[in-house]
Amino acid sequence: MAAPPGVTTAGAVGRTMPGGPLSLSVWQAGALPEPAIEAVRPFPALMAMAVAFPHTAPRPAIVSRIQWQADETQRDPHAHYAEGVAAVFIHHTDTPNGYDCADVPRTLRNLYTGQTRDRRWGDLGYNFLVDKCGTIYEGRAGGADRPVIGSHTLGFNQGTAGIAAIGTFGRGTPVPAAMEHAIAALAAWKLSLRDIDPTSKVRLTSTNDKSRYAKGTSAEFDAISGHRDGYATDCPGEALFARLPAIRIMAAGLQGRSSRASAGAGLPPNVQSLHRVQ
Repeated sequence: MAAPPGVTTAGAVGRTMPGGPLSLSVWQAGALPEPAIEAVRPFPALMAMAVAFPHTAPRPAIVSRIQWQADETQRDPHAHYAEGVAAVFIHHTDTPNGYDCADVPRTLRNLYTGQTRDRRWGDLGYNFLVDKCGTIYEGRAGGADRPVIGSHTLGFNQGTAGIAAIGTFGRGTPVPAAMEHAIAALAAWKLSLRDIDPTSKVRLTSTNDKSRYAKGTSAEFDAISGHRDGYATDCPGEALFARLPAIRIMAAGLQGRSSRASAGAGLPPNVQSLHRVQ
C-alpha cells in the first residue's frame, strides 16, 4: 500500500534507492581494512555510484572510537548493516549533567563497558553520542557514514540511527544550545544520505513485540523521533523531548530545505543566533 502524502517508507521496510530496489534489509560480507568489521556488499546505488541528492547536509566533525580509546576487544567483532538510515531516534544517557566535557571519553568507556558486559549488547547501543559542549562521538562500531544497526530502540533498530545526549534531561532541565545544534547537524547529515526531510514522517515496521508496536506492525514516526515514540520509556526525558520540534526545523535548515528553516524561524532566540552563524 502506498504511503500517505509526506510519509517516507524506511529502507528497513522496503524503500528503494535511486538505481533500483535493494532486496536485503541487513547484510554482511567481506572485510574492511579495519580488522573484524564486516562490509556491505557493493550495491551500485550505495557504493559504485555517487548519489547526488538536492538536500545534502555536510558531515559534522565526529570524534572516533580510536580517539576516545574504545577497547575493541570488548565488543562483538562483527558490525551489521541496514540498507540506509531513514529515521533518527534521540536518547539521553541518564547520567549526571555536571560533567566536564574533557572527561567525556572516560564516561563513554564506562557506558561501553556497561552495555557490553552488563547488558550484553555486543557494543555501545547508540550509533552516536553528543555532549553538552556540542562534541559528537562515534558510538557503535562499523563506520560513522554507514547504516550500522545499533541496539538503541527495541523493535526499530534497523534502518534508524540512535543519537544519545550525554546527561539526564527530565522536566525543567535546560538543554544546552550547543548540544541541540550538534544533534540537529548530525541528524541532518545522516538523513540527507537518503534525502530524508528531518521534518517529514517515515513509516517503520516493528521487529519486536516488546516495542510499542507488535512485531510486523507498521507505524508512522517523525524522521527525528524520541526513544519513547518506539518504546515504553521516559527517554530522552521531558526537556529534550520538548526540544525535538525545534531540532527538526534546525536540521531541515541545515539541509537547505527552506529559507524559513535556514533562518531559524520558529526557534528560540538563543538557538536562532547559534543557527545563523554556522
